Amino acid sequence: MALDTAQLTIRRAASRFTDSIDGPLFALSVVLVGIGLVTLYSASYEYPARVTAQLANLAVAFTAMWLIAQASPQTLMRFAVPVYFFGILLLVAVALFGDVANGARRWLHVGVTRFQPSEMMKIAMPLMLAWYFHRHEATLRALDFIVAGLLLLVPVLLIARQPDLGTAVLVLAAGCYVIFFAGLSWKVIAGLVVVGIGALFPLWGMLHDYQRRRVLTLLDPTTDPLGAGYHIIQSTIAVGSGGILGKGWLRGTQTHLEFIPERHTDFIFAVFSEEFGLAGNCVLLLLYLLLIARGLMIAANAPTFFSRLLAGAVTLIFFTYAFVNMGMVSGILPVVGVPLPFVSYGGTALATLFVGIGILMSIHRHRKLVQT
Repeated sequence: MALDTAQLTIRRAASRFTDSIDGPLFALSVVLVGIGLVTLYSASYEYPARVTAQLANLAVAFTAMWLIAQASPQTLMRFAVPVYFFGILLLVAVALFGDVANGARRWLHVGVTRFQPSEMMKIAMPLMLAWYFHRHEATLRALDFIVAGLLLLVPVLLIARQPDLGTAVLVLAAGCYVIFFAGLSWKVIAGLVVVGIGALFPLWGMLHDYQRRRVLTLLDPTTDPLGAGYHIIQSTIAVGSGGILGKGWLRGTQTHLEFIPERHTDFIFAVFSEEFGLAGNCVLLLLYLLLIARGLMIAANAPTFFSRLLAGAVTLIFFTYAFVNMGMVSGILPVVGVPLPFVSYGGTALATLFVGIGILMSIHRHRKLVQT
């Protein structure tokens, strides 16, 4: 009898776990994580503890994903405003009390650990804007888009001031996706593009010296091959040397001779490209495309305006992560410090990504529920 009770308890727990998990999303993210662990092992061959640490990060990330997947979109909507303002408060705390590392103030100590508050804004920002537009769905006016733009501008400026241009770009993109899906006019978008082009000159003067060097070395990295251009030169050599099929796992010369900088984080795509070549890159791109397609499908079938906006924005955040990282490693975009999603080493970014997966699972799980 005791054995039957234990088996029934296990079945119920397993059923509760599987009911909240979207199979395609979970499978794609696990495969990407597996690719990340294999690549990280090669990139950190001299430091195997990084792989162990990443496994611990994955345990936390999977737990966060499952917990978020249990919550209904209505519950997520109730937390939108407090999470947003709590994130703003943490960004202000970083500006006042944060740790300085490599000339940037991005980290905040909490007890025995530290974390990067700007990461949570990648989720808090679309959550807040989706809530705002949902509240005004019936009477959307130009003023509502202006208010949304101001809500977006505050965290972006705080993050850019740290300075952390990569995270600022991702948060800006996340907010812009929500504003676009909310129905921003194409005429307004065209006008904003013109204004943005006109603002390039004054914005150039606001950039830090190292940020301006990154843009200039993008155009010609050989002007400073041992300085600002070193990252791009070495990463493009690694990507190109992989050829069609790659040099093989653990056989990347650029990797193991330590020419590739930050090879376990921002430049892990260069390691993957060198060892698995164009064929491996095509498989990786296909996995990302399938993940994005699944997310957009969930967004299209979402029952409420809030759910559609949030699911669409979260999905396109994954696209932005992958596009910006691959672009900077390949030398077609400036180096802005964006990790490769689900592949790069790092706990905070990985948890953020899996929270996004959990949000999509929550929306898909509750798609048949009618909001009253």
